Amino acid sequence: MTEPHPGTPAPSTAAVLVRALTGGLVMATALGVGTALGPAAADALGLTGFAARLLPGALVTALAVPLVLLLVRRERRSPGWLGFGGAGPSLRALLTGAGVTGAAAALVLGAGTAAGMLRWSRPEPATLAGFVLTNGVVAFLLEALPEETTLRGHAWAALRTRFGGTGSALGTTAVFLLVPGASTVVGAAAARLAGRDPEPIGIAPDGQHPADYLILLTVFGLTLVAARTTLVRAPLWAAVGTHLTFLTVNRIVLEGDRRGAGWHIEQTTPDAVLLVPAYLLVATAGFAVCRRAVRRRGAGPQVAVPDPLPDPPSGPLPDPPSGQQRWSGH
Repeated sequence: MTEPHPGTPAPSTAAVLVRALTGGLVMATALGVGTALGPAAADALGLTGFAARLLPGALVTALAVPLVLLLVRRERRSPGWLGFGGAGPSLRALLTGAGVTGAAAALVLGAGTAAGMLRWSRPEPATLAGFVLTNGVVAFLLEALPEETTLRGHAWAALRTRFGGTGSALGTTAVFLLVPGASTVVGAAAARLAGRDPEPIGIAPDGQHPADYLILLTVFGLTLVAARTTLVRAPLWAAVGTHLTFLTVNRIVLEGDRRGAGWHIEQTTPDAVLLVPAYLLVATAGFAVCRRAVRRRGAGPQVAVPDPLPDPPSGPLPDPPSGQQRWSGH
């Protein structure tokens, strides 16, 4: 757990919860505005195809990420507090998240195929490669980067200033569950302001059972926290890699025929739907193994991060105590 700066009182529970919820509010607002106004802007500009899909995602990221960075700056912290880092560590973290999640999906879906629960179509390599590329760019801008920055970045880091790992994981995931429903409210308001018909308001996408959706979202949220806490350097990018891989795998496997992905499956039994949360649980276990390996190498689960600058004192400046650093655990 993060220790308070010497001489600085720990933030109150209420303040920490407000900061965590602010991260969720930023994401819900950006997602609602982006998904409502992005298509309207694409229509106005005459954009179609990939460009029309790209614009809402670009708008979501353009709203969410700068807002969070502004919040962090106002709190006198650096982007590293969110879990960002240099180019090399960021790439390694991204590949770690993608690799662990992809391996877990291949293992579980492969077992499901061997058990006769799944039947695969013949792949179309060129179509599949194009889908992975275009879907990856859109998913990165629309979901993976902004959601991880606002939630496993800002909400998680805020909660860790007051709570332990378990409480912060549950709190971050609870905020994650609030975002989809809140974004539909924002989106409906934005659509009406733009003179367009609003999408339905609800906690789950059209056609999905709300309880099933929230259960899957809970498992997914906890997996993302596990990814976020695996590495010491640039750990947020591991969550981004996990998020992006999850979306790519599911959109190929579960929606490939509808999305024209060039590869899809048929579920031969209703139980096949359980393979998705199953591979998330396997990925979570994989991140736990990676985290232990990092600790065994002596890196440890914590990294020293400079404190935010305190408010200027009104009296004479005291001599600074030695070693004024706070330890920010994952």
